[in-house]
Amino acid sequence: MSLILRRDVCATDTPDGMVLLDEATGRYWQLNGSAALVLRTLLGGAEPPDAARALRAAHPRLTPERAADDTASITGALLAARLVVPT
Repeated sequence: MSLILRRDVCATDTPDGMVLLDEATGRYWQLNGSAALVLRTLLGGAEPPDAARALRAAHPRLTPERAADDTASITGALLAARLVVPT
């Protein structure tokens, strides 16, 4: 499941990751580098297993299971906050 940002959400890269602004509510979310990597990968049309592999490539000490769990957790949090929608 690749993702797109909801129409009212804008993203800005930061030195440490990314900031998301929900323009409808005025709320900000700050993503660390790992969460930003996962989101960028999914926004690029990739699927969660691809994002988990990208996460492992960036952090070689992660096990495949942990990378998959972290990817699922990040994706779930973004969906729950209604910042993204599946494509």
